[in-house]
Amino acid sequence: MARFYADEQFPLPVVELLRNLGHDVLTVQEAGNANQRIPDEQVLAFAVSQERAILTINRIDFIRLHRRDDQHFGIVVCTIDILAAVKRTAIPHHATFLEWSLNGVDASRDAASLTEV
Repeated sequence: MARFYADEQFPLPVVELLRNLGHDVLTVQEAGNANQRIPDEQVLAFAVSQERAILTINRIDFIRLHRRDDQHFGIVVCTIDILAAVKRTAIPHHATFLEWSLNGVDASRDAASLTEV
């Protein structure tokens, strides 16, 4: 499976969904790099040092970085409407979990609710 590094603005419910699908996702927060105003160049450099692709909704800056230097493990730029895409393409119970998460429901406390959807 893929190895990702989710930047600070990337939605945590989507991180959890990717993990549930078997991907290795490290967040900026987990790496101890949150709330430090780290420039995007350094975020990308950290991802490269960890051999991870970036997950971001920061389209403009990361596309600019890619055009300047394409020596990285990938940059996955998502739109803010990730939930709609998940609903169209993912396994239905994953989409439901994501929707609940975005609406403040802690579906992770009741794993049975995911299998009953």
